[in-house]
Amino acid sequence: MEALVKEDIQILKRIQANLESCILGKTDEIKLLLTAMLAGGHVLLEDVPGTGKTVLIKSLAKSIHGQFRRIQCNPDLLPTDITGVSIYHPKDEVFVFRPGPVMTHILLADEINRATTKTQSALLEAMEEGHITVDGETHQLPKPFLLLATQNPIDFEGTYTLPEAQLDRFMMKFSLGYPDEATETRMIISQSVIHPLENLQPVADVEHIAEIQQRAKHVHLDDAVASYLVAVTRQTREHASIFLGASPRATLALVQASKAYALIQERDYVIPDDIKFLAPFVLGHRIILQAEARMDGATVQSVLQSVFQQVRVPVRMEK
Repeated sequence: MEALVKEDIQILKRIQANLESCILGKTDEIKLLLTAMLAGGHVLLEDVPGTGKTVLIKSLAKSIHGQFRRIQCNPDLLPTDITGVSIYHPKDEVFVFRPGPVMTHILLADEINRATTKTQSALLEAMEEGHITVDGETHQLPKPFLLLATQNPIDFEGTYTLPEAQLDRFMMKFSLGYPDEATETRMIISQSVIHPLENLQPVADVEHIAEIQQRAKHVHLDDAVASYLVAVTRQTREHASIFLGASPRATLALVQASKAYALIQERDYVIPDDIKFLAPFVLGHRIILQAEARMDGATVQSVLQSVFQQVRVPVRMEK
C-alpha cells in the first residue's frame, strides 16, 4: 500500500480512537460513521434518546476540526430556517444572503421526523447536489458536507414519516443501541468528573478529509466483486418477500461505501465480506417487505440474509 494511503489510515485510526474515547463499546458503529463520511454519504441514526447520538456527531466534528451546526427539528421549523434567507438592505438597495445552519461541514438534524414534509424537503438538494438554491441563486456547501439526522423509533406523536425518496438519499441507517453492563460501568466512571468530549482535540482537518474522500474513490473494485454487488441489489428487486427493492442509487451507494470501508480496513481493494457487512445498513432502509412476509414474521435483516444465500460469491482459484 502506498505511503500516502498509509498516512490516511493513520489519520482515520486517530479519528476512530477519538470517537471511541467518547462513545464506549461502539467500534462497528463508529466505523460505519467514518465509512459514510469518506464515501460522501449521509447517515440516519434511529435510536431511543440518551444513547449518545449527539455526542458521537460532536466528537466527529471536533476530531476533524470542522464546522458543526445543529437543527432541532419541530413542526414550526421553516425551510428558510435551514437554508438561510435573503434580507433587503435599504441603504445599499440590495438583497444580502444570510446563510442558514446548512452551510457547515457537519450538520445534525435532531429528530428530523418532527419537521414537516416541506421542511424536510429543503434538505434534499443539499444532500444530493452539495448546494442549495435560495431566491434563484445557488450557494455551494462547504466540503466535506455530512448530514447526520436522528429520529426516535418509539415516539410517533407529532411526527412526519420520512418519504421513500428522502430515505433513499441517506447512504446509511443504523442505531447505536444500549451499551452492555461492563461498558456502561466504564462510562459512568469515565464521565463522573468531566466528559471526554470537553478535552477532545482535533487530529485531522477538513481539507485532508476531502483529499481522503477523493482517494477512497480509487480503491480497486474487481469486476467479479462488482458483478456480485450488482447481483445482490438486483436480487432485492426479484425476491418474493420484497415489495420494493433497492434502487440504482442504492447500488452506487453500496459501491462507494464498500470502497471507503475497505480503506478503513487498511485495504486498497474491496472484498465480498465488505459488501455483506455493509448491505444491511446501506440497503435495509431502502427495502419494503411484502405485507404477507411481515405477517409471517420476516424482517429486512432476515430477508437480506436470504438474498445473500441466493447470490453466488465470487471465488478466485489460485494455481
